Amino acid sequence: MESLKQEAMNAISKMPETADIDDIMYRLYVIDKVRKGREAVQQGKVISVDELREEIKSW
Repeated sequence: MESLKQEAMNAISKMPETADIDDIMYRLYVIDKVRKGREAVQQGKVISVDELREEIKSW
């Protein structure tokens, strides 16, 4: 897995020249959330679909 810095640089370099700071920040935000999600899965921090449905019902 590439470093966070390298992943961010690659993502930014693939963006169009017209990308503004909001576009860049959003792309970095998505990269962060995906990485954190993958880490959670690797650590077993997941719930089943049924558990999620029950959690949503309790809102």
